[in-house]
Amino acid sequence: MFPTILIVDDEASILKSLQGLLTDEGFEVNTAANGYEALQLIEAEAPDLVLMDIWMPGIDGLETLKEIKKTNPHIQVIMITGHGTIETAVQATKLGAFDFIEKPLSIDRVIVAINNALNFRRLEEENRYLRKKTIDKHAITGISPLIQNLRETIAKVGPSESWVLIKGENGTGKELVARNIHNLSQRSSKPLIDVNCAAIPEELIESELFGHEKGAFTGANSKKIGKFQLADQGTLFLDEIGDMSLKTQAKILRVLQEKQFQRVGGSRTLQVDVRVIAATNKKLEEEIAKGQFREDLYYRLNVVPIEVPSLKDRLQDIPMLMDAFLEEAAHKSRAPKKDVTPEAVGLLQQYGWPGNVRELKNLVERLVIMTADKIITAEHLPKPYNPQVAPAESQPLEDLFTIKELKEARQLFEHYFIQRKLRENENNVTHTAKSIGVERSYLHRRIKKLDQGKA
Repeated sequence: MFPTILIVDDEASILKSLQGLLTDEGFEVNTAANGYEALQLIEAEAPDLVLMDIWMPGIDGLETLKEIKKTNPHIQVIMITGHGTIETAVQATKLGAFDFIEKPLSIDRVIVAINNALNFRRLEEENRYLRKKTIDKHAITGISPLIQNLRETIAKVGPSESWVLIKGENGTGKELVARNIHNLSQRSSKPLIDVNCAAIPEELIESELFGHEKGAFTGANSKKIGKFQLADQGTLFLDEIGDMSLKTQAKILRVLQEKQFQRVGGSRTLQVDVRVIAATNKKLEEEIAKGQFREDLYYRLNVVPIEVPSLKDRLQDIPMLMDAFLEEAAHKSRAPKKDVTPEAVGLLQQYGWPGNVRELKNLVERLVIMTADKIITAEHLPKPYNPQVAPAESQPLEDLFTIKELKEARQLFEHYFIQRKLRENENNVTHTAKSIGVERSYLHRRIKKLDQGKA
């Protein structure tokens, strides 16, 4: 399919010559003699590009450009003029024109401008597609009233510049909320930089946040760019803000107020423009009362508070979440998607979910690995999700000593050990493998054998 170009000019000779030349170049061409005709044709035909004269009777080119961009912002417009000025070119560019060409027209110059504009349009379409995929990937799943209210709040606050404080238990999806807010913001083309305040040692937090100069301290062998600078023009996500020390809180507050900082060991002051989204699983009001969180920082961050509900308060969302996680697991493993029976879902809706959505996702990953069947049933659910299943430790540990062969005893112990460690890590296979010092692929193989009565 060939790109469609609309030529708008009040001179019939230019319309005829340009139409013939561009048709020979393989474009589909429509013409309009004035701005009013152009707007009607754009509404009816939706061309890929508009080539338009500035000086026309009635609605001139600049006014027509303004109307085009108001209703069809993705159509590229190239302006042409016989007596243009720098001021006119600047005005056209500000109104959204892609390029500005002076008469007499060089056909080579026109073709180059058209191809550049069409390439830019394709890139814009690809970016919109990729952004939509990103938004879909991070969509918040569920139909419960609490989740519907959460999505509505995100839709309202996302396009604003307001700072946000996200509250909720571990595993509820606070980072997912932050990503949705960023994706809906005017800063979505800029980075979202994540800082896990609980995971960075106190002695390194300042270097992580603000960066350091080479030789600033022992081990600083090169200059480091800090998180604040990386997030400039974008969004800074301060996760688990309640775990940050009072000393670091004071430094963060100063940077947020002054919008400038210095690297560790540096003397140059750097300006920064970031939108801040913070998250915590703690009740910061109680932390303030205990003297463990700065009240002034709390009010600085808590412009728009958002509460992420726990899974036990939105049990009706479990079927949709299960379906989404099963789809994700199938895509990751490049295998057919497994189904789950209503009985199994019903049992999961009776569980308390202390680990929230993260625990459910981990359980689904484990079930997909260890269930050979295409359908996951209630019998596949381990304890405590299925109360009818005997606990793995029901066989006394002393039974190990009744086994004659060391190899068999070792296998039985490994069976119990893996079961226990999986529960301790909320069925997260990756974390479990790391915590017990084995490869993830090895743990996958062992898990598959657990329900088959093999160690």
